[in-house]
Amino acid sequence: MLILTAKQIHDWDTYTIQHTPISSLNLMETAATRCVQWLAQHQLLQQPIHIFCGKGNNGGDGLAIARLLSGKGIKVWVYIIELGQIGTPDFQSNLARLHETAVTIQYIQSPDHFPAVPAGHLIIDALFGTGLNRALNNLPAALVQYINECGNTVIAIDVPSGLLADESSKGATIIKALHTLSFQCLKMAFVMAENEIYTGEVHILDIGLLEKFLTGIHYPAMLVEPSIIKAMYRPRARFSHKGTFGHAALIAGSHGFMGAATLSAQACVRAGAGKLTCYVPATGYTIMQLAVPEAMCSTTGERMLEELPAPEKLQQYQAIGIGPGIGAHESHASLLAYLFEHYKKPMVIDADALNVLSKHQNLLPSITAFSLLTPHPAEFDRLFGASANDFARMRKAREKAQELQLIIVLKGHRTLIAMPGGNCFFNSTGNPGMATGGSGDVLTGILTSLLAQQYPPEQAALLGVYLHGLAGDLAAADLSEEAMIAGDITAHLAKGFQKLKE
Repeated sequence: MLILTAKQIHDWDTYTIQHTPISSLNLMETAATRCVQWLAQHQLLQQPIHIFCGKGNNGGDGLAIARLLSGKGIKVWVYIIELGQIGTPDFQSNLARLHETAVTIQYIQSPDHFPAVPAGHLIIDALFGTGLNRALNNLPAALVQYINECGNTVIAIDVPSGLLADESSKGATIIKALHTLSFQCLKMAFVMAENEIYTGEVHILDIGLLEKFLTGIHYPAMLVEPSIIKAMYRPRARFSHKGTFGHAALIAGSHGFMGAATLSAQACVRAGAGKLTCYVPATGYTIMQLAVPEAMCSTTGERMLEELPAPEKLQQYQAIGIGPGIGAHESHASLLAYLFEHYKKPMVIDADALNVLSKHQNLLPSITAFSLLTPHPAEFDRLFGASANDFARMRKAREKAQELQLIIVLKGHRTLIAMPGGNCFFNSTGNPGMATGGSGDVLTGILTSLLAQQYPPEQAALLGVYLHGLAGDLAAADLSEEAMIAGDITAHLAKGFQKLKE
């Protein structure tokens, strides 16, 4: 699913109107109908409903919803905020039609006119849509704050009022919705963690916009969906052997942090690498051999990694992952420099390797192109500087991926994958149960495994992140989000692969 800007969505509406017999008013009617259908499907028509409307087309949606609900015998109140402007033509048309119903219409001209909404009644927010380009103030801000303080369930239409579609709204006054009913495609605001408290659960309703509009447009980002992943997944040929699926290496672990190394190694072999060699300090040798008997093991250093194999030995690996549990020791800068100098295939760089890089940023340009960096937001900020908000962090990830020709996997609920060519993808799998120690180490193992299997780096990133989240979703379904641990993600990779084959 494409993620479009507010302008692109407006242009998509216009294109559909120009190339079909449908009018803008009829398109608004379709949107309102889909919203009412959704409310009915989710058993939300058993209580009276209060709809707050602005005078733009978002308000027009609200008026059309009110009329359709009234036609079903639902008790509806409509409140229209007065800001001294004339309503859009479609708003005015729907207002005239609403006057022919039994719906109660009240106008809000000051806080004295804010209505008392009884407990148990549903509120629908149709005040301001994607056309909003600045933070709310004065009467609109006061009304939004009042609605939030009512304590009623709120359903937002298109976007929660006060939320900017394409820029950060941090610090603004915004409706806090339990559900957001939006149309046709995602908005960038919906995939940003900072907005979760406002959007609640987002539902995309199809209103029949013409798909042909999307041909050739430059979109800011895309949501990774099953069809994309299934198209790149490669089933195994019958006459395959372990050499077919590559020899991976993991450089991981230190005294007291061998859990990270073993979690990564277990995920690497479970994700399909033909062979795996783990480089660990001597303190972790027995731990690794017992925890992952499928992996070969080589030691370097006593309590922490001290050196890496000779350059010619590194070349036997189709992929290398480095970082889980190695510790952010100053001496590791020379290990990274050595690896970047002598290993010229894409690799996976995670965890403590990223923390070392943040203190030795002169090494960044020497990383092999199309390698995968997998920071969480704090690690990303240490690497590239603090960002004021999620939008700024996303833009910086895109810029750095292009500048350094690296794939940046910025981890989160909607993990961002920024590609060297400028494309950005947000993952669609995963859940809060994966917010547990070791989850990132599992991802490193999966990504290293897929690189070793000769998936192109871009595909390895998309498939690996999606599969990691899918296994997490399957684990949560079996165990609950609360009871999940990182090893459960690895344990559910098998079911994840089976899902890809369906």
